[in-house]
Amino acid sequence: MSTFQRRADQHPEGGGRSAGHDALTPVAPPLGLAPPRRFPLSHAGLALLAIFIVLALWQGLAVAVQQLRGVPFPTPYDTIERLLYLGRGRPLLEFTIYRHLADSLLRWGTGFAMAMVLGIIAGLLLGWSRLLERLIMPTIHVLQLIPGLAWIPVAILLFGIGERSTIFMIAVTAFAPIVINTTAGVKGVDEMYVRAARMMGADDRTLFLRVLLPGSLPHLLSGLRVGLANGWRVLVAAEMIVGTGTGLGYSILQARWTLDYTSSFACLLIIVGIGLTVERGIFGPLERRTVERWGLARAG
Repeated sequence: MSTFQRRADQHPEGGGRSAGHDALTPVAPPLGLAPPRRFPLSHAGLALLAIFIVLALWQGLAVAVQQLRGVPFPTPYDTIERLLYLGRGRPLLEFTIYRHLADSLLRWGTGFAMAMVLGIIAGLLLGWSRLLERLIMPTIHVLQLIPGLAWIPVAILLFGIGERSTIFMIAVTAFAPIVINTTAGVKGVDEMYVRAARMMGADDRTLFLRVLLPGSLPHLLSGLRVGLANGWRVLVAAEMIVGTGTGLGYSILQARWTLDYTSSFACLLIIVGIGLTVERGIFGPLERRTVERWGLARAG
């Protein structure tokens, strides 16, 4: 609405204001309320601008390193060119980039699936039982504090060098945030819903499946999000240390022996692309739909 407001206080019986007062009078905007800021660019435009800024900084860093240290630093053009080269099936450390990517995704998916199943079950039980929460939750918080790479000696002692060590590190790193967030979600369900379900004759099983589990979904998805990201980071680091010949992390580390840093940067681009795809393309929309489905979206 404009800053002018029409006064239309007319009365048909003549007891009101005269027609002369029916004029446009200025109305001051409410104090403390500023008009919303509008960005001239759309979301796609902002995303492209952010990508351009990153590429410009990358290019500037490459030029500065080459000038100051005399060391060839891969530029964005060099990296994308190498990525396209590898995408045509050219070998990288005796295997194609698709083999390295597939093995990494398989390890990541296996470890995260184990953490997801065990973490959701444990979180629901801890949120349901106060006794179990008091007994077990301190240990879960301790696991949360341990960095992923700190599990390397434990993994080697338990499973040796190989696939199982990598999967173990992914699972144990992703497990704690899933349990903590799921437990918080179950405990955060409004008591009013629980009482209403009890009044309608719901037993423990129905209450658990129809009230507590759906009510904890927003927190549960947040835990899955954090656990998935933790597992992805640990995967790359584990493949560098306990890898057995394939994987993106293994390729990044081993490429240094041939000074093929451009291929390492290409693998980094793939890692970033996979992470953004999962974060923005899967978990972001899924979390928004879940929040809207259960009526927890913020007004406005």
